[in-house]
Amino acid sequence: MHATMNPTVSGNIDRLTEALAAPFDVREVRFKPAVVSGNRALALAYVDARSIQDRLDRVLGVTGWQDEYECLPDGSVVCRLRLRIGDEWITKMDVGGPSEQPDEGDRRKAAFSDALKRAAVKFGIGRYLYRLPSQWVDYDSNKRQFARTPSLPSNPKTQPPPVRLNAASDRTPKNGSTMPENGDELRRRVQDYDARLAQQGMCGSGELVAHLVQAGVKAGYEADLAKWSGAAIVLAVEEVRAFESRLRKQKSERKEVA
Repeated sequence: MHATMNPTVSGNIDRLTEALAAPFDVREVRFKPAVVSGNRALALAYVDARSIQDRLDRVLGVTGWQDEYECLPDGSVVCRLRLRIGDEWITKMDVGGPSEQPDEGDRRKAAFSDALKRAAVKFGIGRYLYRLPSQWVDYDSNKRQFARTPSLPSNPKTQPPPVRLNAASDRTPKNGSTMPENGDELRRRVQDYDARLAQQGMCGSGELVAHLVQAGVKAGYEADLAKWSGAAIVLAVEEVRAFESRLRKQKSERKEVA
């Protein structure tokens, strides 16, 4: 016999979940370059760890959440974030990587912040930022800053148009797939699409996967696509678009020569 949740408790949990996932004040959202290409950069929206902590305090109260960290040998940090949801404590965890700052203390501090933000996303906090439309902005590589400040959509709660792994194609997937939610989904979809392109004679089997891994490693990510998240997934979508666009251009050029 299954227990039935009290409607009042269920409603409170729904409101709590909605409050955690609510968009941040635009003044709290910042941008950093995820991918730099010449004088253009892909702007990635994010909020800092203090904004995450403030959100947790406002929604759950200072006694309604706990965080615990574990430092790994490679400089990464694991965050175990526990939230009191209803009558239960729910734990979710993720790993944050160190920054490229010269000071070791600053690198480790960045890993702690990154780990907290990644764990918070699993509770819906700031997750909408990963689903914003891709935005390429003029970028000054010497000053390492955007030439103009990137902007947010007028209504960030509105879901952006789907971003497909075969976005350059005019075929829409039957499931209406959007940006991959995590690394496991990314790897599966890339492998499936790689096989489809190979079957169509567009490229050799495994070429798309190899291209994506090479681009990711060059950008500082791991070779295992299943471990990618956030900015790495944004990079993956852009790289798949570029890869397919290049294939179709080459195919068109071969037809013209023939």
